[in-house]
Amino acid sequence: MQKEYKVKLINQNIRKQRTRKKIRMHSEFPRLSVYRSLKHFYAQIIDDNAGQTLCSACDQEIKAKGIKPVEMAAKVGAALAAKALEKKIKQVVFDRGAYRYHGAIKACAEACREAGLKI
Repeated sequence: MQKEYKVKLINQNIRKQRTRKKIRMHSEFPRLSVYRSLKHFYAQIIDDNAGQTLCSACDQEIKAKGIKPVEMAAKVGAALAAKALEKKIKQVVFDRGAYRYHGAIKACAEACREAGLKI
């Protein structure tokens, strides 16, 4: 069991690094990174050149109970886009990490686009 878990983490890290390698080509824009756990959804905009987080949003800030994870991710994406536009961030590069672009990840990206953030 222990060995299978390590292999899973190694494969996940490989997928994440493969995605980030492609994103480094667009280093003039900040990176919109998403993280999805079993209970929560997090998104943040990171400036890799300075090494700091510019703004972030999570489902715990929204405090909406009883809605589906895809709908919650869309609300998190809209909240993050509103915070980014306040800080005059208009264009970002989307970092999906090791996740596939569907479901909650896709809903977050589409909500950011609808709120006015250019991805």
